[in-house]
Amino acid sequence: MTERQVALITGATKGIGAAVARALAPTHDLLLGGRNADALRALAGELPGSRPWPVELTDLDALAEPTAELSTLDVLVHSAGTVVLDSLEGTPVSRWRELLELNVVAVAELTRLLLPALRSSGGHVVLINSGQGRNASAGWGAYAASKFALRAYADVLRAEETGLRVTSVYPGRVDTDMQRTVFAAEGREYRTDGLLRPDSVAEAVRGAILATADAHQTELVIRPR
Repeated sequence: MTERQVALITGATKGIGAAVARALAPTHDLLLGGRNADALRALAGELPGSRPWPVELTDLDALAEPTAELSTLDVLVHSAGTVVLDSLEGTPVSRWRELLELNVVAVAELTRLLLPALRSSGGHVVLINSGQGRNASAGWGAYAASKFALRAYADVLRAEETGLRVTSVYPGRVDTDMQRTVFAAEGREYRTDGLLRPDSVAEAVRGAILATADAHQTELVIRPR
């Protein structure tokens, strides 16, 4: 019997991260990353072969110990993120820093620390991006900038780490708590029609991860029908 691969998923307590965890549970042992230890334990209780991995990603010093414990890692899914909508004029520097710290800097540092473990398995890094990482819209300046930076990071990682697979995922609007925040900022009533389900995004991610060894899905663009 072949040994099950190990996947670390950030932002695993809800939304796309939790859906990816459920999609990968049949084939992978999971490390469930997030801030809410209770929620992580509850999810781990549902998914055999998984365990909580509670880490504050923006506390860069706190990342050193838990990442050092991983000698090999097959899959790293970056799903944690945050959103703020406002005009460029209305976005103070503190908001820029908040978005860039979690959406870009934490991704870069976590990946850097885990590169030895990923290299040892010829692993796969999946970055959940956004449509705003391809086409920026008014009112989305700081968020879109962080997602364009995430796109660039993925492209460079793929070019430098040729032994790894690196996939950027660009979903359209997804039925998540984050999307409720977006609707509220836009002054709209929340409606799920016209939104992707988190499970739909997770299945696309699963497909990229389980692709045959000769296939490297570098970008996935997913839009609601």
